[in-house]
Amino acid sequence: MIALVEQPKILTIDSSSLAGSVALCQGETLLAESLLNAQRTHSDTLLKQIDLLLAEADWTLSDLDLLAAVIGPGSFTGLRIGIATIKGLAEVLAKPVVGISSLQMLAMNLPLVQRPICTFLDARKKEVYSQLFEWSAAGPVPTADARVLPPEELLNQLEGEVALVGDGVPLYRHLITRILGERAHLPVLSTHQPRAAQAGWLAGQAYAKGALMTAAELLPTYIRPADAELHQVVK
Repeated sequence: MIALVEQPKILTIDSSSLAGSVALCQGETLLAESLLNAQRTHSDTLLKQIDLLLAEADWTLSDLDLLAAVIGPGSFTGLRIGIATIKGLAEVLAKPVVGISSLQMLAMNLPLVQRPICTFLDARKKEVYSQLFEWSAAGPVPTADARVLPPEELLNQLEGEVALVGDGVPLYRHLITRILGERAHLPVLSTHQPRAAQAGWLAGQAYAKGALMTAAELLPTYIRPADAELHQVVK
């Protein structure tokens, strides 16, 4: 049984997209965040970002109470790198971990919105990862399962007014406007950026509830099979 502390020190990694970010939180307070959207491999940058933030916060790895990783959906390669980093640290430090949905993390970018939030994350192959959320006192709560499907098909299924967030929004903005018209509420461009700080807040909520797991239990959420798995099926 893990003894919970009142203001846990949390390290969170997001490598679910081309932009990678790392955050340090103490309880609900964000202490430091590093976000790099420079088209570089996460394996080249994540550990450097972690070291930099720990030094700036005057923390050591042993000071941490919780390690969190965004588990997807998103870039298969990116997710594997981020999750492997957190798993490795958790095993060495014997710390608990939490996995955070990339879609719930994105929904955090639209706090207190009084209409359904539709996450709209580019899944490549002319598809998007999507899930519907409603804002509550506990943050964004999912009201439907996560899905991956062509953006036009998804948009035609949406009813009423909806706020859309995610890197698929600027990518498919003309399609969104054509299908949803004034029913679509689109935030400014910077809002679509995933951030480890948002996932860190969600990780803190999970910690307070005791919803923790071991490093071995931390697994990615892909929604659809990887290309390598598809090739094996074809063979």
